[in-house]
Amino acid sequence: MNYLSVENISKSFGMRVLFEGISFGINEGQKIGFVAKNGTGKTSLLNIIAGNDLPDSGNVTFRKGLKVAYLPQEPNLDAQLSVEQAIFSADNPILNVIETYEKTLENPDDSEAYQKAFDAMDAHDAWDFETKYKQILFKLKLEDFDAKVSSLSGGQKKRLALANAILTTPDLLIMDEPTNHLDLEMIEWLENLFAKENFTLFMVTHDRYFLERVCNEIVELDEGQLYNYKGNYSYYLEKRDARIENEATETAKAKHLFKKELDWMRRQPKARTTKSKSRIDDFHEIKDRASKRRIDHEVQLELNMERMGTKVVELHNVSKSFGDKKLLDKFEYHFNRGERIGIIGKNSTGKSTFLNIITGAIQPDSGKVVIGETVQFGYYTQAGINIKEGQKVIDVIREHGEYIPLKKGKQISASQLLERFLFDRKKQYDFVEKLSGGERKRLYLCTVLIKNPNFLILDEPTNDLDIVTLNVLESFLLDFPGCLLVVSHDRYFMDKIVDHLFVFRGNAEIEDFPGNYSDFRIYEDSQPTEKKEVEIGSKTKNDWKEEKPKAKLTYNEQKEYNKIEKEIANLEEKREALQNKFATENWDGPEIDKQSIKLQEIIDAIEEKTERWFELSAKAEE
Repeated sequence: MNYLSVENISKSFGMRVLFEGISFGINEGQKIGFVAKNGTGKTSLLNIIAGNDLPDSGNVTFRKGLKVAYLPQEPNLDAQLSVEQAIFSADNPILNVIETYEKTLENPDDSEAYQKAFDAMDAHDAWDFETKYKQILFKLKLEDFDAKVSSLSGGQKKRLALANAILTTPDLLIMDEPTNHLDLEMIEWLENLFAKENFTLFMVTHDRYFLERVCNEIVELDEGQLYNYKGNYSYYLEKRDARIENEATETAKAKHLFKKELDWMRRQPKARTTKSKSRIDDFHEIKDRASKRRIDHEVQLELNMERMGTKVVELHNVSKSFGDKKLLDKFEYHFNRGERIGIIGKNSTGKSTFLNIITGAIQPDSGKVVIGETVQFGYYTQAGINIKEGQKVIDVIREHGEYIPLKKGKQISASQLLERFLFDRKKQYDFVEKLSGGERKRLYLCTVLIKNPNFLILDEPTNDLDIVTLNVLESFLLDFPGCLLVVSHDRYFMDKIVDHLFVFRGNAEIEDFPGNYSDFRIYEDSQPTEKKEVEIGSKTKNDWKEEKPKAKLTYNEQKEYNKIEKEIANLEEKREALQNKFATENWDGPEIDKQSIKLQEIIDAIEEKTERWFELSAKAEE
């Protein structure tokens, strides 16, 4: 059954043509991954298909009555609503069914209307809607249903929008980078959901394992042409390579024929016969085929970075806590030259804090970090690049360096580095504010690499990068001779780049695993499942999120109790935001002291209010 037809659509912004003459269809049951380079209009195409934008030419035809849900990169949610209210305010047909059923209960004499509403509840499986939305929110780590949308981080908002999109049970679900801001556990849950449920999907994602395990078709936009591959990501890679090889053969044949026809053209007199004019027309077509070339960039650089000494980075009994939340406890590790370590773990287990301690952005509570004299850090953070109005792409790179030295006395200039990361000469003189989100990430990466570091730290480097850029980055990192420390939820990327893992389990438990991510999953799946039960008497200071007091408090105490929960949640949000700023802001000494005092005040307030919570909780249980 055809859901949607796209016919010869085009889209431009000023003189910049994103795509033109694109046609394809989406049928029931298809799970399509859309692949293209950053800046070629992936998000624009999704907006057109979702009905949020119009093409400059061509048509998009929807099946009558088709229910479409769209998950954009930056969801638009009402900031004044709570998490739970955002679920019930969504444009969800099931909510209308529930509302109709509840209205029929007010008029029990109308048995026909009641039966109709009852049958609709059955048909939409609406009886268990509350259980379903709570389960999904729990899986996406949105347990605080009363939290205001305005207090959520960007990642939490994206996850809330994802929950809404799933709960609407659409005929067609369109998604732009659905795995961004999800940890590995969430991604694998989402994979299993889409694999077993009867969803029809059209999505853009850079997560290649997600494409492999979820999609049954890949659509690629390459050099202005659209290509369909009826299979998963592995099939796409195989057939794409065969297509490119075939194109190269055809181009070589066309070049040979072009030389032959060029000689003929040069020998011809000015007076042309009808036959020769036809051959001239054919000549121009041959010339176009012969001139066709691919712009595939492979990074093959022999970097001449400063050689590391025997001492690289040493962590001696390093501990770090925020309040009662312990992230590191007497952690001990000595990095060796050329190590390639991946860091995985759930959100808020201390991964970014660990990176900030190594680079000196955050100081440990105890222990020490010893940095070798020859170590030159390159730190790619999640914060991204600061955009200056009127600044051009090439100027951003030159602020950080003019060239990278290579072996044998050679060097690569800032412009050449940009070319290798898919910024052609024309693009290098574009204004930075015109770049897409993925292009800005790519530019930021270049500003880190131009400094020629020998210890490279990457915190979620694959977010918002297209698959073509990821291949370029992987090629660079495979040749990178220095130390590499990577935090990423991109399992394909981790498998290809790192040799072993630091697994952050939470509560300051960090496991050094000798293998890549796939090895780790095999190991984890082979372990017996352990049920971790929390005893009633063993409360911690975070138990306020899970437990509610019994009704043995006075009215005012009950009000205080309900209020204090939200206050603690807000303080924890402020604490996390300020901790992140220590890693991203370029503060001087006095400002660091000022912000450290502010952080300590927030931590003290959390301690005070948590103690009060325990008092009220104990009283309620008397």
